[in-house]
Amino acid sequence: MNSREKIARRAEKEIEAGFYVNLGIGMPTMVANYISEHKSVVLQSENGLLGIGPYPKESDVDPDLINAGKETVTAIKGASYFDSAESFAMIRGGHVDIAILGGMEVSEKGDLANWMIPGKMIKGMGGAMDLVHGAKKIIVIMEHVNKRGESKILKACSLPLTGKGVVHRIITDRAVLDVTEQGLKLQEVAAGYTIKDIQACTEPDLIIAENVRTEAY
Repeated sequence: MNSREKIARRAEKEIEAGFYVNLGIGMPTMVANYISEHKSVVLQSENGLLGIGPYPKESDVDPDLINAGKETVTAIKGASYFDSAESFAMIRGGHVDIAILGGMEVSEKGDLANWMIPGKMIKGMGGAMDLVHGAKKIIVIMEHVNKRGESKILKACSLPLTGKGVVHRIITDRAVLDVTEQGLKLQEVAAGYTIKDIQACTEPDLIIAENVRTEAY
């Protein structure tokens, strides 16, 4: 597996049976492929689908059935369709148990920047700003460092914010960290890395959990 697949597989462990879940555009949509068959989970999409299934095989592609990222998807038995107003009423009403979103930057206080880079063309902010305030728990999944090797977990975000103090947990290709009132707490280290490695590639000082787990994602 590549790093994105490993992150998506680890993120699936955050989803409990019976949860209503929103998966953000990009890497988060990959989580749908790893949801255990032993869990009864309902995936929601901002464009009006409750009950998303895994990515379709080539023979099952329906060009009219897409998620919020305009990717073709499947629908599970019992899925329902509705307009965007109804979809955002679900989100804003607090009916989504967990939202798994991508991130460009996350601060030590749980601020999230994931919707634009200044100077680059964008299609719109999407539903992330509603999700970070409407879902009960926000998990951000992303690579730990950018293409220049710089940490994406910062003391303060430099990009425009999607939400302030909204992130609960960060899952990267190297570690799992929780946002606490005292600061970022390191909970898991991916196999092949050490606690010292994680601190070296993370800008804020980390609180180390008593029993940091080493996980082979």
